[in-house]
Amino acid sequence: MANFQAREWLKAAYSDLRNIQYILSDPFLTHVVAFHSQQAIEKSFKAIMEDASIAIPKVHKLETLVNKINVELEFNSEILAILDLLYIESRYPGDMGLLPHGKPALQDAEEFYSIAQSIFDQACQLLGTTLEDINTI
Repeated sequence: MANFQAREWLKAAYSDLRNIQYILSDPFLTHVVAFHSQQAIEKSFKAIMEDASIAIPKVHKLETLVNKINVELEFNSEILAILDLLYIESRYPGDMGLLPHGKPALQDAEEFYSIAQSIFDQACQLLGTTLEDINTI
């Protein structure tokens, strides 16, 4: 099982995923799904780093974080780049997580969630942690 701090990162990532589950079907909130997807992935990467005793930088860029972990994960790097862009832009109300053509479509939001869930699941498996472990922290 992952160490305590790594489990805390996973717990935080799981909270983002649970938030997404509640709002995923609402086309008005697709930009919020993108935000929480980016956050879940970031926290999953940081859980892996924490468990491997890798210093966690105070950055949010997924590409920077994934390059610091020494494990093979399956993910679409293009989607990570899009999520990074949406995350940064969502911090400014005028941009609010918009793609060049506007808010992410519901199909985009579903894909963001799917990738975030997959990376979270891979992190849990890699660290030998189950949802039961996370829910009992």
